Amino acid sequence: MSDGEMQLLDAAPFGRVLPAMATPMRADGSVDFDAAASLAQHLVADGADGIVVNGTTGESPVTHLDEKVDLVRAVKAAVDVPVISGAGSNDTAHTVRMAEMTQEAGADGLLIVMPYYSRPSANGVVEHYKQVNAVAEKPIVIYDVPGRTGLHVSLDTYRRLADLERVCAVKDATGNLTAAIEKRKVTGLSWYSGDDGLFLPFLSIGAVGIISVTAHVAAKPMQELVQAFNRGDIRKAQELAERLSPIVEALNGDGYQAVMAKAALKIKGYIPTAAMRLPNVEPGPKELDKAEEGMLQAGLL
Repeated sequence: MSDGEMQLLDAAPFGRVLPAMATPMRADGSVDFDAAASLAQHLVADGADGIVVNGTTGESPVTHLDEKVDLVRAVKAAVDVPVISGAGSNDTAHTVRMAEMTQEAGADGLLIVMPYYSRPSANGVVEHYKQVNAVAEKPIVIYDVPGRTGLHVSLDTYRRLADLERVCAVKDATGNLTAAIEKRKVTGLSWYSGDDGLFLPFLSIGAVGIISVTAHVAAKPMQELVQAFNRGDIRKAQELAERLSPIVEALNGDGYQAVMAKAALKIKGYIPTAAMRLPNVEPGPKELDKAEEGMLQAGLL
């Protein structure tokens, strides 16, 4: 963007459009690292300017530490954009070990989900992140997703987390725009939308980009949307958001994002199989048809 042109958005530390990348697997359930490298290249060619691996959509609950480390290495070797690795768990000691090893493998940032299921106190949440911060050499992105963690994190807790040296950003999947405004103002952290359907509304309240499921097959129009917003062409951004709504709904509406991401990628020919590890089940004809119809309606096929 040349000097003198309007820029509404703050700088994005890891890029604007970051797919929460699915982890390709072979029919026997083993991780296909060659396919992962190829997929990352497709995503970047399509418009992604950052990649998140080892997140929920990447089936992180069922991949093992050595696989997570090797996945970071494979993707880092394949693309020249920031690669953030999920390294979160409800076990603080395990989270610390994942953070150490994925950043040693080359991750440019660490996505640390709020500790789930245990539902710790505010002090417990802060101590969890303090332990990660103590070993972090790379920036930390807080992942706040109460629908999966059962935690509703207060403004005061956010303020305490923002004081940690390596914490720099938030992936906000709370769906609460009003709270995000205040949290962003108080903490000064970079904000990323964690909800595809709220991409444009989050940009309007100061988010710098999105960590996305839909970007597996829509990185280009999503990049066009954020750039249109950045230059002040709000009408164009609205048109793109409306155009993308069928694929956003298709991939997110039922809550099975990892399954639907692989369905869409299989249709695009970006992965050789849509195999998954239990308890997720490989997408069948119903899911494949839904993903294809969403892409057709959004003009992506």
